[in-house]
Amino acid sequence: MAVLYIVATPIGNLQDISSRAIEVLKGVDLILAEDTRVTKKLLARYQIRTKTISYHQHSRLEKIDYFLDLLKRGKDLALVSDAGTPGVSDPGNMLIKKVVEVLGDKIVFIPIPGPSALAAAASISGFPMERFLFLGFPPQKKKRKRFFEEIIASKYPVIFYESRYRLLKTLEELNSILNTKYQILNTRLVICQELTKMFEKTYRGTISEVLDKIKDQDLRGEFVIILSNQKVRKDE
Repeated sequence: MAVLYIVATPIGNLQDISSRAIEVLKGVDLILAEDTRVTKKLLARYQIRTKTISYHQHSRLEKIDYFLDLLKRGKDLALVSDAGTPGVSDPGNMLIKKVVEVLGDKIVFIPIPGPSALAAAASISGFPMERFLFLGFPPQKKKRKRFFEEIIASKYPVIFYESRYRLLKTLEELNSILNTKYQILNTRLVICQELTKMFEKTYRGTISEVLDKIKDQDLRGEFVIILSNQKVRKDE
């Protein structure tokens, strides 16, 4: 029976990969990579010579059909993303969904756990993380208002991702909505920049305080934002 491995890869530091993940990547028939140029750096580091093929959010349906055919013929495949765990705020989720729909229990799905920006940021937040809400990346245009409403309504800490290009805008929008529409002040947050990489940095404080800290910074990479669930209104 064919196997589709869902393999977590480093989120920055290439040493953060398990020996099991390396063994799987060496042993499968084909690696499906979000960006083959990124993945080949990891493969070269660990002398993994398995053939790779791209799979990303713009891949055509014909490519998914090709992967399904390989699995039907008993080939073992490994799905990786550019960084972290495939299927979590990641285009790999669409492929996994399609394979489940078409092949179901005719193949085996095996996760190879490992690095996750979500878990790494949560572990150093200092907020109570027994329960939290994860929202992925904010919408760029449509549904943006609904995204912020979900954050504000949550009884639990909220985690989401953002790129350097939209970080300031997103925080300013959120702070404005909290202060003016909901009369909520001093919401605390933690922002993790470039986790495990050379320019790794963590910012803590209220939204306004963190905005002051980062507005003149050379922002690089992607960010994990964690908002506290402790909300103080003006009249309290």
